[in-house]
Amino acid sequence: MASQLTPRPDAKEKIVASPVSIVERIQSVDILRGFAILGILLVNMSFFNSPQLWQQIYGRPQVDQGIDLVARWIVNFLATSKFYPLFSFLFGFGLSIQVSRAQARGRSVVPLFLRRQMALMFFGLAHALLLWNGDILFPYALLGFVLILFRNAKPRTLLIWVVVLLLIPLLLSIGSVLLTASFASMAGSDSMMLSPGMVPFFPSIAEAIRVYSQGSYGDIFNLRLLEWVLMMVATSFFMFFHILAMFLLGLYAGKRGFFQNTGEHVPFLRNVLRWGLIIGLPCNVFYATALAAGGGGGSQGYLLSAAAQAVVLVGGPAQTLAYIAGGLLLLQKQPWQRRLAPLAAVGRMALSNYLFQTIVCTTIFYSYGLGLYGQVGAAAGLLLSLLIYAIQVPLSNLWLRHFRFGPFEWLWRTLTYLKAQPMRYSSSAPISPQVNP
Repeated sequence: MASQLTPRPDAKEKIVASPVSIVERIQSVDILRGFAILGILLVNMSFFNSPQLWQQIYGRPQVDQGIDLVARWIVNFLATSKFYPLFSFLFGFGLSIQVSRAQARGRSVVPLFLRRQMALMFFGLAHALLLWNGDILFPYALLGFVLILFRNAKPRTLLIWVVVLLLIPLLLSIGSVLLTASFASMAGSDSMMLSPGMVPFFPSIAEAIRVYSQGSYGDIFNLRLLEWVLMMVATSFFMFFHILAMFLLGLYAGKRGFFQNTGEHVPFLRNVLRWGLIIGLPCNVFYATALAAGGGGGSQGYLLSAAAQAVVLVGGPAQTLAYIAGGLLLLQKQPWQRRLAPLAAVGRMALSNYLFQTIVCTTIFYSYGLGLYGQVGAAAGLLLSLLIYAIQVPLSNLWLRHFRFGPFEWLWRTLTYLKAQPMRYSSSAPISPQVNP
């Protein structure tokens, strides 16, 4: 498979530090990133429209019934804890490309990468504090400063660190399950639950719904800030290990040339797909089913949720790797290249599309928009996610026919290179992303 885009490149490029040109982009990476944008939205939708954090803290997960129960099971099985690892993997792969380009020019990648991370940190803080507490950009920016330390590591060293980083949260999670089981055996069914009012600055679930659906922007900001701090300190702890592990795995894939020379690695990719499904599918069936069964809260609900979170620490990355390997194998076939080509534009505008999803969803659910927070079930949320994504695909392709970057990608590159980047193509003819035949 030819892995690159065929649009007309700019006439000349100076041999200086600059963004990856269109002709240099790897089509399969952009398609996978575009696919990940859908998965991220499917998972985030329930956090956009309901107080998931407080339901978890108070031991009262969303109790779904009927079609909503089926929809949430599907999202948990297919998407939860599978797509932020995919994004992380591609982020690490991106560093390998930056390192190789810098080496080809006889330059160090470090100054440029550090500026890039500082700009990403700015985006993340603005996103988290002004729009939505579930931001992933700020953690990526922080962990990127760790990732750069591994830029010259050997592939074997990277794999060792990947295993260590995946084992740490798994062992901690297993310990959490054992502690939960021990407390559950000694306590009553409701004693595992935190009651509203036990911590004065924690709102009740009803109060969180009221603030987001009816409160002022200032009220929403104060609650969002509290939630963001809690998520950064507590709920994101295990996620940080996974993000860094997948960063390093993506860097490993770049050093091994899995995306640049996919055809040479088909047998290996088939093995990854096989074992990813063998491990991932049963783990994620248990994960989705346990969360559904534990919806009533109490000590048994806590125990099921804790066990599910431990299992998904294995099943999530395994299924992610199956998605990656399966995607690369599909893209070896020309019919699938044509079918999946439109997703490349979504991937090229991943930052803009990610922020677009936040802007649209918070406008739908928060008080300064339609105020539907807490009123949309899992099934309606799933359909809404698919509708938003169905709009993003043609919109992204239309935008990139006329512009080189998405709007936020342009700003990110301008801040990174400390110079305004050309937004329009140098050629008068528009450029349409296509896959080489």
